[in-house]
Amino acid sequence: MKYLMTFDTPADAPPPSPEQLEALGKFTQEMIAAGVVKLTGGLAPASMGGAKVRSKGGQFAVVDGPYTEAKEVVVGFAVIEAANLDEALNHCRRFMAIAGDGEGSIQPIFEGGA
Repeated sequence: MKYLMTFDTPADAPPPSPEQLEALGKFTQEMIAAGVVKLTGGLAPASMGGAKVRSKGGQFAVVDGPYTEAKEVVVGFAVIEAANLDEALNHCRRFMAIAGDGEGSIQPIFEGGA
């Protein structure tokens, strides 16, 4: 099953050290080679653009955002392949041991046809 794994850091967190970036790069390459990571990336800060959108009653609206007053922002994501949630959590645990303080989520991805 595929899972979406996100990672958030506090807005006042220091940037990752060169050593952390190197270790994260090695970890990511290892996980890609093993067929676990299917897609990974980072999200640009809200100051670089983007939008928060809403749909209600058939009306589409762009609202302030994407993070007008957020104390934490999603900085990275990965789509991973895991047999079950426990396996996904083990991958996440390894990632967070390198990435440091933060929070995240792991959500199953429902895949349809096409």
